[in-house]
Amino acid sequence: MLVTRKNPLAPMNFNSILARMQPVPAALTALVAGLSDDDLRWRPSENEWSIVEVLCHLADEEVEDFRARLELTLRGDGVPWPPINPPQAALERKYRGQDAQKVLDRFATERAASIAWLRTLSGANWSAEHRHPSLGVLRAGDLVASWAAHDALHLKQIAKRLLQLAQRDAPGFRTAYAGDWQA
Repeated sequence: MLVTRKNPLAPMNFNSILARMQPVPAALTALVAGLSDDDLRWRPSENEWSIVEVLCHLADEEVEDFRARLELTLRGDGVPWPPINPPQAALERKYRGQDAQKVLDRFATERAASIAWLRTLSGANWSAEHRHPSLGVLRAGDLVASWAAHDALHLKQIAKRLLQLAQRDAPGFRTAYAGDWQA
């Protein structure tokens, strides 16, 4: 069944988005509380990130991606976005060796700065555009929505690592009783 919005041009519910973005640092802190250093650095495979690597990525993206790129888009002067390469940053900045608490503190500080800045944008032109080389035209509102969605995707990724840790630590036992992960 195809579900469509009644009004695809309805205004963005900016306050609801900010309300979901604001507690993300506390949610991350709660998710990783009590994890050992080994658990924070554990990868289910070499091509997947550990929890601490995800935390580092979130802290870097807060400043170098979403906040910076939204500001440039809202300015509307056509200044190219600074390039980013998350997998390369993870290697160059040695994400896996970072101190998780310091990264969480940095993310919390940067998120608070982002929320404070975002609250100043009440009259922003959410239709301001930037042409992305692979995604085409992105509007400022697309960036705000994607910022909140990015949080959710990485919260899900960390939750998946917690599931994988439970499976790792109970070899020979099943986790099916927990429910369907895909739900």
